Amino acid sequence: MATEACLTPQPKGLSVFEKYLTLWIVLCIVGGIILGKVAPGAAKALDGMAIYVHGAPVVSIPIAICLFFMMYPIMVKIDFAEVVRAGKSIKPVGLTLVVNWCIKPFTMYAIAVLFLGVLFHGLIGPEEVDFVKMPLGLDLPVGSTHGAGTVVMHEGVKALQVPLWRSYLAGCILLGIAPCTAMVLVWGYLAKGNDGHTLVMVAINSLAMLLLYGLLGGFLLGVGRLPVPWQALGLSIAIYVALPLAAGYASRRLIIRAKGERWFRQKFLHALTPITIVALLTTLVLLFSFKGGDILSNPLTILWIAIPLAVQTMLIFWLTYGLARAMKLDYRDAAPSAMIGASNHFEVAIATAVMLFGLSSGAALATVVGVLIEVPLMLLLVKVCLKTQHWFPRRAVV
Repeated sequence: MATEACLTPQPKGLSVFEKYLTLWIVLCIVGGIILGKVAPGAAKALDGMAIYVHGAPVVSIPIAICLFFMMYPIMVKIDFAEVVRAGKSIKPVGLTLVVNWCIKPFTMYAIAVLFLGVLFHGLIGPEEVDFVKMPLGLDLPVGSTHGAGTVVMHEGVKALQVPLWRSYLAGCILLGIAPCTAMVLVWGYLAKGNDGHTLVMVAINSLAMLLLYGLLGGFLLGVGRLPVPWQALGLSIAIYVALPLAAGYASRRLIIRAKGERWFRQKFLHALTPITIVALLTTLVLLFSFKGGDILSNPLTILWIAIPLAVQTMLIFWLTYGLARAMKLDYRDAAPSAMIGASNHFEVAIATAVMLFGLSSGAALATVVGVLIEVPLMLLLVKVCLKTQHWFPRRAVV
């Protein structure tokens, strides 16, 4: 089942940035907390450089720049002309689409509600609240209610006061509806999977997010009593998915036309390699400069969020892997199918959480915890795949 790559170049394993991503994130947590203590106004001043609507900050300009550079290096690699070749791999592609868009968002919601809203509710604090951005386009009076929140004045601007666990739930929802389109290339390669299937699914999921991310996000956030206007989700998708997608597509064509395919692969993409992670880490320093005090006062917060995210990762992996075995897929298609379902597109989740709820929100913190646990969990699942190759019919693995 030979499917030509739609993304260049093919991954060759973990770079130093990727291999030690968990360490870098821990250092960002420490650095952000120190920044928040030493210069508490620095991050706030940067986040205050924003586009305002009805007196409330809607888009933080510095954060938007950072988040754009998280996404652009991923999007510029994708050759969408190759998506049509997915028809040759209909069974693994169909399995991946069903798991990513029909199952995964709803299991994430159920698991997050179970753990955050029931099992850990008392540990998080039933009375603990979070102050999140007013939903885009809404100008409600102070004291009015919106979903599970109440409009209050917070630090001189209107904000929505919501139960803290629901803010964490929102971050989990945004992770659960964002299938991975970047690091999964590495996971599939390390598991000796079919690169062609992985690469085609990267392109298909990037296109699917343009429509389904907003629809599922709006629906599940509404069910979780954190409704956001559709125009807010639409703006987030436009800025953090469509814009880098269009920029990547256009610049890829122009650069290849001017410099050739070899220069594009060997020079341009090589220079872009660290940009996504540097932009991510810069955003995390700012985020933890806001949330450092909360984490120090309740250091187990990250654990309470990490547990449901880890349970979701393992559940989706084993569900997809089991279905792939029942469908008698080749191992080289089964492994990346399970990896794509288990991992998350945390760049989009962080970007959307920051835009919808604010850099200092519990929702943004929850998406960052997803980054923190992703690398060690996915490396563990790579080892699981390699140990269980004999479960599947398999052609020669190169």
